[in-house]
Amino acid sequence: MARHGELPSPSPFGFVLKLVGIIAAVVLVSGAGVAAYAATDLTTSFTEDAVELEGQGAVPPDIGAIEGGVDVLLVGTDECEPEFAHIFGDRCTGADADGQLNDVNMLVHISDNPRRVTVVSFPRDLMVPIPSCTREDGSTTSATSKTQINEAWSFGGLSCVAKTIKELSGQNIPFAAKVSFGNVINITDAIGGVDVCIGNGGIKDKYTAINWPAGPRTIQGVEALQFLRTRHGLQNGSDLARISNQQQYMSSLARKLVSDEVLSNPATLYKLAATAVDNITPSESLTNPMTLVQIALAVKDVPFEDIVFVQYPVLTDPADVNRVVPDYDSATELWAALAANEPIEVTHDQELTGGVIVADPQPTEAPADPAPTATADPSATPAPSETAVALPDNIPGQNAAQQTCSAGNVRSNG
Repeated sequence: MARHGELPSPSPFGFVLKLVGIIAAVVLVSGAGVAAYAATDLTTSFTEDAVELEGQGAVPPDIGAIEGGVDVLLVGTDECEPEFAHIFGDRCTGADADGQLNDVNMLVHISDNPRRVTVVSFPRDLMVPIPSCTREDGSTTSATSKTQINEAWSFGGLSCVAKTIKELSGQNIPFAAKVSFGNVINITDAIGGVDVCIGNGGIKDKYTAINWPAGPRTIQGVEALQFLRTRHGLQNGSDLARISNQQQYMSSLARKLVSDEVLSNPATLYKLAATAVDNITPSESLTNPMTLVQIALAVKDVPFEDIVFVQYPVLTDPADVNRVVPDYDSATELWAALAANEPIEVTHDQELTGGVIVADPQPTEAPADPAPTATADPSATPAPSETAVALPDNIPGQNAAQQTCSAGNVRSNG
């Protein structure tokens, strides 16, 4: 099996940004509470000098969920920020310290009613056409027929990444945001860590300084970076396996963010929202904070089963076994299901990803006094049942209700 990305381990910044992209994605889909606090934080500087009219209290905006479906692109860039550069050594002291790559590319698709959320991750090693893009100075770049997707940023920043993924996916992308890697530590600290599961006897990876035993583990701060960066510590050792392992984190993070532990704690919510907002550079279309609230209102009641994280389908690049190319046929089935707003089912065997294994279900206690079963009204029209669309078996992923464990590798990799 080709181990995509099995080259000298890329800079830690790329992996850090993967986590920040994940966090930003889940924050956007985690409910109205987070977005409302984010809106407050965003508007503080604008309203701090406003004059209060005597006898008039604050009037909350009369807003509802954003209408129709919507797509939000979240891009994480590999860059050296002074505050965190010391953590990553040579990457920020060498000749490439000023360079930026879009190592995280996640398309968050929010359907129209009934509301569903699908987060599509595009592997950084994906070879795709990059269209002609306009740089900030007004100059234009030449289109390419085959370039690694994480180079799109260098062709024209956030706009070029959005244009590249729009042409690849065929999806309209009205909203986009660039996130910086620094808030990974701050966010995991803000919510008190994320619970993950380590399987296969544990994880040992000298490249990320991990040597963890098997079992449940709450990770935050630097440990969260280590977890999201590891691929040598996984059974398969590939970048695609790492994406599957990250989806375990994403699902757990989604559950944590909408738990009473976070949503019922105003102090935690405010700290989380302020941290996220301070590290996001939005497209102009996202600069109105009420838009974030509208997006959150659209998905605040989406059940975990309908929040699905998938990897864009790929094939091994015939020109380079360490790279991948789009599987357009499988992708067409994915986009068609999203366009039809049909529930989707991941059929890929998670045990084959090399990144995760299926977790044993945890026993639950039956309630002491179960509520009586409601009697159906015979005159009522039964709600139509929806049959999920089975995705092609080369599209790995999981929904936020599923629990998996890292497919650890405790063999020495050094």
